[in-house]
Amino acid sequence: MSERARPPARLSFPALRHRDYRIYFFTSAVAMMADNIEHVISYWVMYEKFQSPALGGFAVVSHWLPFLFFSVYSGALADRFDPRRIIQAGMLFFIAASLGWGLLFVTDALEMWHAVVLLIIHGAAGVLWGPASQLLVHEIVGAETLQSAVRLNATARWLGQLMGPAVGGGLMLALGPAYGILVNALIYLPLVLWLWRAPYGPRFRKSEPPPARASRGFAEITATARAIGGNRTIVSMILLAGGGSLVVGNAYQAQMPGFAHDFGHTSADLSYSMLLAADAAGALVAGLVLEARGLLQPRPRTAFILAMLWCCAIGSFALVSAYPLALALLFTAGFLQLSFNAMAQTLVQLHAPSAIRGRVIGLFNTASLGLRAFSGVTVGIVGGLIGIHWSLALSAMMLFAVIIGLAAFTLRSARNAAAP
Repeated sequence: MSERARPPARLSFPALRHRDYRIYFFTSAVAMMADNIEHVISYWVMYEKFQSPALGGFAVVSHWLPFLFFSVYSGALADRFDPRRIIQAGMLFFIAASLGWGLLFVTDALEMWHAVVLLIIHGAAGVLWGPASQLLVHEIVGAETLQSAVRLNATARWLGQLMGPAVGGGLMLALGPAYGILVNALIYLPLVLWLWRAPYGPRFRKSEPPPARASRGFAEITATARAIGGNRTIVSMILLAGGGSLVVGNAYQAQMPGFAHDFGHTSADLSYSMLLAADAAGALVAGLVLEARGLLQPRPRTAFILAMLWCCAIGSFALVSAYPLALALLFTAGFLQLSFNAMAQTLVQLHAPSAIRGRVIGLFNTASLGLRAFSGVTVGIVGGLIGIHWSLALSAMMLFAVIIGLAAFTLRSARNAAAP
């Protein structure tokens, strides 16, 4: 094959070749770790002080419901204002929550209503950070290496989930919960400080489209949905991510003690921790392997296939009785989940109109993150009636059928549109 005919080489970790993205990747990964450190310390103290399952449930709801109700509004803010400042506002909310926990722990003044308020502040921080972060990443790396940046961002998120418990536990052992969580507030500062002078945002754009006029209330969501309603790729990827979150989500994590017990592990030992960490490890490996080899370019057909394989892995995990096989299936599920979610998000960002890209990203986050608040119904509540193994398996089967229908409709429409 001649040099001219040879296909271009696939670069490893192409997004990391951007100096500014490297800085953003590492500082945001540290911030994601700090987010999880706060969970580890605050959840432990809440349990020790109140031993309230209801408060534990509220912690989950307060984390995901803001994504459901406010992601599009957060995206609208990122469209109209500097996304760097929106991210910094989110970091300040995180810092305020850590400082609030720490001061209440030091003074031993924590009451349940304090915990509720701080959990709400923490949830608001996450929804401010999400769409603005994705918009800023698109601006840093451009469309050509966007999938690489999206996958690396997802990898950093899973890395934070793996490192957060270890570092958080170490801070509690070394400094105690109060001073450990006060130190955690400092971990957000590198990202805040870099964003202060990073050369991005409205005044650095050479050809900026006029900002979309702001809507109010629910009209913001409906206007965004109408604007992208004719784009089959965007709609199908949002429905794919939303269906996965609504029907399965990460609700099986909350049921992991029951699965561990059924595998014969009745104490909170290493075998239980390995079940909790297996899918996170798979997702982390997926990000590293796919980026190192430049694999799985963003295509709707590929996203559908990966999502169906994820359903197979989750459904199989629900039905197996061998612990080693269960670990392998969870690892595989984590690998596939990062792969199809990152691809779906990339396709949405690439096809979104630039003037409302933040709103469209917010709509995607509403589906992919906000709907997780309801996955406990299909897996948890139904599991109380028929058992968690069958509820998770049936949820995966139902989602598999939905994805087949969605893929058939989307790909057939694309072929019909291309035929003329």
